[in-house]
Parts: sequence; C-alpha cells; structure tokens
Amino acid sequence: MKRLIFGLLLAAPLVFGCADSTSHSRAVVLLIDTSGTYTGEIQKAQAIANYLLATLQPGDSLAIARIDTGSFSEKDIIQKITFDGRPSASSQQKRAFKEKLDNFVKTVKPSGYTDITGGMIQAVDYLTETGAGKRTIFVFSDMEEELAKGYVRDFPLEMNGCEVVALNVPNLRKDIMDPRKYKNRLQEWEKRVVDGGGEFRVVNDLDRLERLLGS
Repeated sequence: MKRLIFGLLLAAPLVFGCADSTSHSRAVVLLIDTSGTYTGEIQKAQAIANYLLATLQPGDSLAIARIDTGSFSEKDIIQKITFDGRPSASSQQKRAFKEKLDNFVKTVKPSGYTDITGGMIQAVDYLTETGAGKRTIFVFSDMEEELAKGYVRDFPLEMNGCEVVALNVPNLRKDIMDPRKYKNRLQEWEKRVVDGGGEFRVVNDLDRLERLLGS
C-alpha cells in the first residue's frame, strides 16, 4: 500500500501538469481615430462600443482609447475595465462605462495628427496585462498614419498573438484617383502586424461584427 501511495504521489505532478491553463476570457481594445474630419464618424464608433459592451461577458476586459497626435499615452485611454464575474455587478460596470463613453463622444475635439502605431502599442500592452486567451484590437480609422514632427514609429511592432481588425476604412481622395494606394496602405499594415506575430483583417461591413465576435 505504501508503495502504491508513493507511486501516486510521484505521478500527481504529471497528471495535474496536463491541465488546460489557457484563459478562456476575452479582451478587446477599440481604438477610435479622432483626427481631422474623421471625428464626424464618431457616432459609428460609439455604436460599435455599445455593441461590445452588450456582447462581452463577465470576466472579459474592454478598453476604449483614442488615436490622436501622440497615442502612446495613458491619457488617451478613455475607459478600461475587466467585468466582474457576477452578472449583476458586471451590468453596473457596463452602465458606468457607457456613461463615460457618451461623455467622451459629446466633448471630443479633432486632433491634428494620427498616431496609429502608438495606439496599437498601448493596446497590446493592455491586452497582455489582462492575461486573456483571446485578444482583439479594433481600429476605427482610415489607417492613414500622419505623425507630428519628432515622432518615431518606423520600427517593428510586437503584437503578441493579437488580432487587429481595421473597421470602416474609407477611401481617401487620393485613393479614388489611384485605388492602388488604398490597397497598398492596408497591405503595409497587414505586413507590420503579421510580422509582429499578430493577425490582420479589414471589416467595412459593420453588420459582420456579430459573426466576428462570435468566432
């Protein structure tokens, strides 16, 4: 009997070591472009944020941040939260989150430049901290990065397995004149994200969000 117990104790670390330790929670960051005339699209971004609030479950995490002149800054995070495991507490958190988001939409002012890279770096840092198993960055932008003088962003991204979804990417005036510019812009972002260990896709039909979040 002693030999049997001793043998079971030796085997225990092997048995329990096979347990699935992967987090099944989800973490999402919505980056909202506030540059120039793109603030005119802010209501669409607000609708997406509200949909995320309704869809994410207790234990999931959500952050909303703006893309402006210098997006790699804590001040650009409008709101972030990990929802309580208790449904009632989670519902209260979502109501408070929505109030803060609505206030941001009412008071947002256009920025002069578009630091998309800085926003992505900030988003990846947040997603990594959550420890979530599924990590997604939604970027509501025309994906045209315009940097103020002195800002350096031409370096590889570290995406840490994050999925980047570019939403509502419109054709710019120069794209209408030469459609290759639109495709090239998105291909360049895809390369940066994939080379950094992430995934990239473009979703211009916002009705597809339900299927996307359910995947």
